[in-house]
Amino acid sequence: MALPIVIIGTGLAGYNLAREFRQLDQDSELVLISRDGAEFYSKPLLSNALSQGLAVEQIMTSSAEHMAEQLQAKIYSETEVTAINPAEHWLEFAGQRLAYRKLVLALGAEPWIPPLQTEGLIEIHSVNDLPSYARLRQALPRQQRVLILGAGLIGCEIANDLLLAGHQALLVAPCAWPLPEQLPELVATALQTELEAAGAQFYLNTSVQRISQQDSAYRAELANGQQLQVDTIITAAGLRPRTTLASQAGLVTAKGIVVNRQLQTSVPDIYALGDCVELEGLNLQYILPLMAEVRALAKTLAGQPTAVAYGPMPTVVKTPALPIVFAGRAPADAQWFVEGSAPHLSLQYREQEQLLAYVVTGERQRERLRLNRQLPFVLPALPAE
Repeated sequence: MALPIVIIGTGLAGYNLAREFRQLDQDSELVLISRDGAEFYSKPLLSNALSQGLAVEQIMTSSAEHMAEQLQAKIYSETEVTAINPAEHWLEFAGQRLAYRKLVLALGAEPWIPPLQTEGLIEIHSVNDLPSYARLRQALPRQQRVLILGAGLIGCEIANDLLLAGHQALLVAPCAWPLPEQLPELVATALQTELEAAGAQFYLNTSVQRISQQDSAYRAELANGQQLQVDTIITAAGLRPRTTLASQAGLVTAKGIVVNRQLQTSVPDIYALGDCVELEGLNLQYILPLMAEVRALAKTLAGQPTAVAYGPMPTVVKTPALPIVFAGRAPADAQWFVEGSAPHLSLQYREQEQLLAYVVTGERQRERLRLNRQLPFVLPALPAE
């Protein structure tokens, strides 16, 4: 009897891969292992769930039992894989070993908490999965002053959601403007202006050095000497790919688990996809590259070796105060061609007439389809052999 294909992780990467694989192969044994309850839900919904008053049950679309039936798969929930033996093709969890034919690591990424000193019992929340959302929602029973560590994509989306839910949002970050890795200063400043108009407070070019407990609240001391009184703390300072399990098994890791164009790791029969991978130096924690990986890897697992390609990948910044879409890559000192005025902006970066990146905001978002067609592939398809 053939050994199973095993997927570790039941987030969007793991479950979408299982679904795509089942369309190509209805016969192979399939096993999924999850650190949490293995419920299926759309992670992007978490960015706007607080303002909509969504309970966990409203975000979750399928239970683990329903997913197991739908995928004709065995699903282990609340289960931590503790070891992988690539040479003998088995993994270990809950005191038992499971042999595999092919193994897929869909481990995701975990929130990073900047180094800081703490005094007392300090709880730092995140919004990275369904359990963390549930804990945060429980911690916000009434209007709260919420400290957000970070002013990047996640931080600004959370801030906007908190404001719409009736809370105060205080963002602290060492950067000079929001989303410094994704947005040029002109657009980032426009976003900051709109969020401040909605009630957000930004403390930039500084960081939180110390957090101390004060009764049921906290005092945050900043590097610039300011002190903030807050009720709840959320880290949104970035996500770090989960690589520990892979590195302990001897797989090559760097920014993420290193894979080739077929998403195979450095050892045979072990693959990886999603937020945990690094492919040709890229660690792209967005939905579009994830789905490209899903389609390619499903074919490979089904016996049709397929190299992944990344097309143009626009990203929507879910900030209703100023809706933004960006795509492509531009150097830090890029000279942008600017049309319009805030809050309705269109910025384009070109080299030798070739569009390489764009950012559109407000009413100019309608231009994105036209601009997408002009962008080159992030990772072009390999030539046919």
